[in-house]
Amino acid sequence: MQPWQSVEVPTLDISTGEFLIFDSQSAALKPLPTSGEVKLYVCGITPYDATHMGHAATYVAFDTLNRFWRAIGTKVDYAQNITDIDDPLLERAKLTGRPWQDIATEQTNLFKTDMEALRVIPPKHYVGVVETIDLIEQSAVKLKELGVAYEVDGDLYFDMTNTDLNGKICHLSSDQMLEVFATRGGDPQRVGKRNPLDALLWRAQSGDDPSWPSILGPGRPGWHIECSAIATHFLGPQITVQGGGSDLKFPHHEMSAAHAESLTSKSPFAHAYVHAGMVSLDGEKMSKSLGNLVFVSKLRLAGIDPMAIRLVLLSHHYRSDWEWFDSEIEAAQERLQTWRRAFAMQLGGPSPVLDVVQALGNDLDSPGAIKTIDIWAHETLSGIENEPVGPVARSVDAMLGII
Repeated sequence: MQPWQSVEVPTLDISTGEFLIFDSQSAALKPLPTSGEVKLYVCGITPYDATHMGHAATYVAFDTLNRFWRAIGTKVDYAQNITDIDDPLLERAKLTGRPWQDIATEQTNLFKTDMEALRVIPPKHYVGVVETIDLIEQSAVKLKELGVAYEVDGDLYFDMTNTDLNGKICHLSSDQMLEVFATRGGDPQRVGKRNPLDALLWRAQSGDDPSWPSILGPGRPGWHIECSAIATHFLGPQITVQGGGSDLKFPHHEMSAAHAESLTSKSPFAHAYVHAGMVSLDGEKMSKSLGNLVFVSKLRLAGIDPMAIRLVLLSHHYRSDWEWFDSEIEAAQERLQTWRRAFAMQLGGPSPVLDVVQALGNDLDSPGAIKTIDIWAHETLSGIENEPVGPVARSVDAMLGII
């Protein structure tokens, strides 16, 4: 699938010392490579509704990671999927009376438009599940041939006793995992499973739900194997960062990583498991099921500058949970105007570029980076003429994505 339009990003000649990121598995800061090639996989949307602030926060967070790596001279091989066939999409189709394919296409296109507006660098590999059914099926078949999968009434399950990842990324107890699994697409109570936490690899055809021919029998993929198959095919057996929202730690990231390690006989699947925090509204996590959403597209239609939206997102540390308030947009618009006035000057205050690099190199501290630009903009507009403004504007564009 074609991603959205590419984003022009200035080339910088900067370096950093250690680049640290918080790894969910070790629950500690972990150094990331600062040269050579890195591999980034970020789980994509299920396109049954428009891009809300929770989505935007996640993709801007990993865009900041992507940008910082590029700024310090690291080559990034980036893949992202689209879960364009799944239960929530089929439920929306039944609710609205529309074909699920039309909803998926419409919402994927809207997502792309939102990402372009927010100046998110598109992934090199933007891959829909529907276009890779054969690839995913092959991965499920291989797991069965390896003896780590088994059938229950035509459905194929991965036996989670074949991994040591259970609870290692999410840090939940067995009872907590069972409770979460039941609310996030799992079926812990199903009779015939060897283990309540075993993950569905291939779902046999049921009723009038869409299905594809397979040597496993007509059906469609389970959720977690989709990312395992796509990531290992396009990026290889091991990657640098597996990313997504914190609600993907379990079951999705633990189970997809378990599948990947079994498929490739390589461990660990990811050097670091990195997760963005959740965005709430009116005291509840922003989610499609609750309907408490603030949409990027609606803010844009209301005339809000997408760069102000991006500044709101960057003003919160990527792994913090936070609550949306309309007042933040007002503050971001004022900040954006101030920065742009400063960028329009010829000379300004002492360059903050090294401070921005230091902040981002410390677990992508975008709020800290923003604070240094705020100070610089105030000094510049106060008449301090020390250094050319151009390199500062280019650096903010390249690393923070703000123009």
